[in-house]
Amino acid sequence: MTTTTLAVLVPVLPFLGAAAGLLLGRSAPGFVRPLAVLPTLAALVLAVLVAARQGGGRAVDAVTELTPTGSVPVELALHIDGFAALVAVLVGCVATCVQIYSTGYLRDDPRYPSYAALVSLFTSAMFLVVYSGDLMVLLVGWEIMGICSYFLVGHYWETSEARAASLKAFLVTKLGDVPFLIGLLALATEAGSFRITKILGAVASGSLDHPTLIALLLLAGVAGKSAQFPLHTWLPDAMAGPTPVSALIHAATMVAAGVYFVARLLPLFQASRAAMVVLAVMAAVTMLGSALAALAQDDIKRVLAYSTIGQLGYMTGALATGDRGAAVFHLLTHGAFKALLFLAGGVIIHAAGTNSLAAMSRMRGLRDRVPDAYWTMTVALLALAAIPPFSGSFSKESVLVVAEHVATGHTENAPGAAGWTVLLAGLVTALLTAAYATRLWLLAFRGRGAEAPDHGRQPVVMNAVLWVLAIPSLALGGLAFRLLPDWFDGHDLTPTLTTSVLGTGVALVGGIVTYAAWRHTTALAARPPLGAVAAHPEGDAALVEAEAIASHEPAYGDIAYAPDPSDPGRLLLGPLHRHAAVGFHLDAVYTTLFVRPVMAGASLVRFLDREVVDTYVRGAGTLARVLGTAVRRAQTGNVQTYVSALLAGTVVLAVAAVLVATGA
Repeated sequence: MTTTTLAVLVPVLPFLGAAAGLLLGRSAPGFVRPLAVLPTLAALVLAVLVAARQGGGRAVDAVTELTPTGSVPVELALHIDGFAALVAVLVGCVATCVQIYSTGYLRDDPRYPSYAALVSLFTSAMFLVVYSGDLMVLLVGWEIMGICSYFLVGHYWETSEARAASLKAFLVTKLGDVPFLIGLLALATEAGSFRITKILGAVASGSLDHPTLIALLLLAGVAGKSAQFPLHTWLPDAMAGPTPVSALIHAATMVAAGVYFVARLLPLFQASRAAMVVLAVMAAVTMLGSALAALAQDDIKRVLAYSTIGQLGYMTGALATGDRGAAVFHLLTHGAFKALLFLAGGVIIHAAGTNSLAAMSRMRGLRDRVPDAYWTMTVALLALAAIPPFSGSFSKESVLVVAEHVATGHTENAPGAAGWTVLLAGLVTALLTAAYATRLWLLAFRGRGAEAPDHGRQPVVMNAVLWVLAIPSLALGGLAFRLLPDWFDGHDLTPTLTTSVLGTGVALVGGIVTYAAWRHTTALAARPPLGAVAAHPEGDAALVEAEAIASHEPAYGDIAYAPDPSDPGRLLLGPLHRHAAVGFHLDAVYTTLFVRPVMAGASLVRFLDREVVDTYVRGAGTLARVLGTAVRRAQTGNVQTYVSALLAGTVVLAVAAVLVATGA
């Protein structure tokens, strides 16, 4: 088979698996799991073959026109360069792991057939985005992922949280998709084509008249899909869905699509210095805000969700400095360790038996109960914290290196202000990332909360997937920067001494400070019992706060849970903690600025419809009914009455005629 044929089959196989799963899910349930796993696994094998044939060399292009449009043509085009080949392998690998893992995680779920089919469709749509060489076809995959996320996040639709989260994810991403579509149409109009290669050619020749406007419109869609400030608020709430779905969305699909899109069209954004600065500011605010929010979360999945937002901020930061190699490098390593983090978190939740026990303050004794999750999650957290030699350290250093080069003027791929913004925000975020990663590990595996009920050992497939993903989380970074420079436009990804010392140094400081804070709060919690604070003349603010929170903590089943008094997050953030815990009130701001005005407008429309329009309609009907009643009563059937009325009318007309004649 040719490379083009193999590439076409990559998105087609999961699509066929999804269709077959939906058709046979009820009539032949025994085929559901093979139809979920085998097509995705086959797509992964083909994606690896495509990558091996492409080899980081010249891009593979193929095109056929779908239908004449009379203006800008829409073409079914493939454009496979080194970036596309590697990202497709990542998508296939993570999707296969998620499908295998889900056979154990959702083995007793009655809606597993539809879930597996939607995951396959989700995977197919991301493959379409990765390989597509035409922006309109790419948009099809982009929107299919949006609707799949709506159904998958709302999988547990019996709960109000899942229903609200799925609707929020759909609406917020659609809010970004509207300007995104306008930007695509404007770009195609000015370039004369939806083909990515032709658009980049138009950018290189300076044929675009409004690159800044187009770039900013496209960034709105990227912010929504990749959960960047200010359209990131949907992603933490999306944790109401099944944990394997979170792994898929965060590691290899949907949120990665926005970053990948900017990487594909980076020269377009570089044509506008203003757009690059906006991208840098967006990345910096996203990185810092999400890291602070992650440090204040109690739910383990929300910590990981804010972590994803921050790591995507690193990727957009690398793009803001004009280097897509560093961005895609971090996309690959992040996909490996973030999938591992979510799936290991799923093992913890599965061990507790319910999604409501994902609060770290309620965890105790998990190290011995879930040893596979303990060791693999430790590897993933070290990669997340960018501690050498784990994979995240190499890719994060590559982002800092390109930011430093732009900031110091060694390269002119982007404005110097963008370089400084990304560099400083990246260093501070590295410190905060190590802090919340250390906090998660301490609270999850060495916490002092009430012990959750033991639901026995987890299915073998779940633990096996964790160890498979632990390998790239440990080794991918070190191998990639040595073996794959040709795949990244030939850029050298080797970390420099300066950024290595700074990046690793601040990460170690963040971890050590968090550990010290945890030891301090643990000592305080072990000293006097709750309720004995008044014995100290000066009091203890931390214990007072812990006692106040514990008094309002709900009970789950027969176990009353209290927050872990050894949580170092409150000590590290101080008065900022309560603001960071609710995402700095952005949801409240959006409710005030958008939701309430829209609801008020809807209420006004409903009032006008019911009280004005309906009143008019009812009045017209009432008038006709009254007139009809009057006429009906005049129809008595008595001839004498009719003759009398006729004579009376004649007299009236005669009198009127006389009066008119006299007046004349």
